[in-house]
Amino acid sequence: MNLIGDLNLAWSNSESLFIYVLMLLLGTDERAAAIVFATLNTTRARLDLVQRLAKIAVADRGVRNELTDIVERFSAATRLRNDFSHATFVIDDHGEITHTQHMKVEESRGNLRFGVRRPVDGARLDEIIHTIRELDTLNRRIWDLMPVLEEATGAAAKPD
Repeated sequence: MNLIGDLNLAWSNSESLFIYVLMLLLGTDERAAAIVFATLNTTRARLDLVQRLAKIAVADRGVRNELTDIVERFSAATRLRNDFSHATFVIDDHGEITHTQHMKVEESRGNLRFGVRRPVDGARLDEIIHTIRELDTLNRRIWDLMPVLEEATGAAAKPD
């Protein structure tokens, strides 16, 4: 299933751009921003840091709103990416993926259930395609925001 690989590639490519957002928000160089990025071991923690830093480093509400929208849209894409990256797959006798099975064990009223099973059908494949396109758009939006964010923070990108 190439779409799952394409989804992960588009997601990773866009997530890595938040290193440069952190660089500008922290007023530091790329290496230091990459260390901060890598030290935070979840995407949620990285995005929370971006949003918190933007509140103190970016006075321009329009720039902050653009960054907030990017973060929210990226978070939505992250949910789908996580759905496929942290699941097992149910394969039919032809070797085709038919369902995803969440790895999370859920407990309700004393009963245990092994995650949610969801079909990988046309609607779900369309959702992946839409999300890949959204990530490509977000990637471009982040690049376009960089010079605006640099001006808004008064940061000058420092060389390595």
